[in-house]
Amino acid sequence: MEAMTKDLWVFVETNEDGTAKNVGIELLTPGKLLAEKQGGSLVAVILGENVEKAVNMAGRHGADKIIAAEAPELRAYSTDAYTEAICKLVKKYGPTSMMIGATNNGRDLGPRVSCRLQTGLVADCTALDIDEESGNVAWTRPAFGGNLMATILCPDHRPQIGTVRPGVFKKREPVENRAEIIREEIHIDPKDIRTRILDLITYMNSENVDLEGAEIIVSGGRGVGGPEGFGPVKALADALGGTVGASRAAVDAGWISHAHQVGQTGKTVGPKLYIACGISGAIQHLAGMSGSDCVIAINKDPDAPIFDVANYGVVGDLFEVLPALTEELRKDRAEA
Repeated sequence: MEAMTKDLWVFVETNEDGTAKNVGIELLTPGKLLAEKQGGSLVAVILGENVEKAVNMAGRHGADKIIAAEAPELRAYSTDAYTEAICKLVKKYGPTSMMIGATNNGRDLGPRVSCRLQTGLVADCTALDIDEESGNVAWTRPAFGGNLMATILCPDHRPQIGTVRPGVFKKREPVENRAEIIREEIHIDPKDIRTRILDLITYMNSENVDLEGAEIIVSGGRGVGGPEGFGPVKALADALGGTVGASRAAVDAGWISHAHQVGQTGKTVGPKLYIACGISGAIQHLAGMSGSDCVIAINKDPDAPIFDVANYGVVGDLFEVLPALTEELRKDRAEA
């Protein structure tokens, strides 16, 4: 379809309590810059029921306009209902581009919407810009197993759509909500919704690992040597009030669960502090933690690639360094 506006849309996914998921708010940061380059407005699109909290969050974090569609059939995510709702809104307002968070739901919704609208989709993007020559969105994502980064354009079809990994961008500082709010009534015929959520299992196991929301992450890699090697990693994370992460090598070896994995095939994170312990720094892992404010690398190999991206590096045995760090932290807390 031909775009009727130069607006850029960000789909803001909601939680059960009506608040916005972090990735939707994060995407308003690059969305603002791209919308200005396109000469349009930044529009947050919110679907659900009782979404006033999400509407307020989107307005306070940079949205120029907010399209809020509320209906009972949109209360819980379903592929059929959300695809129908988004496509109706796109056909009515005609944005030139749209970003969707690469959550489980976003990875489901993006392909369905792009197929329905007969346009392209770039999945799992980690960088965004506007191509100066064509004016198209330049979507950048890892390719060939993360060994290179590919930049992809969608020159012939609209809207341009991409899913973007959580944790890649930082939230803007909240300001006063001055966004224009557009209320839409969209109802989906129940017979068109082929799947429904019958029950919600909050925890599939005993672990509740929030890597994407963590401000401090201590990660272990192949260098920890085995499951027991995560003992000092966890001790340091506990002393810092942080979360335990891991490289793919450690997860594939069965030393720790996939819930802790950081990297191209794991979680993309952006903590204030990231401590990499026994992690060599393969490009697949770097793709998942490059948004960290401060990186500390601890590795016995002085030539490990992780030192190229680290703000601080310690060349040494992690089994000597981590206990010493943990002990000093505990002493400081005891004296405070």
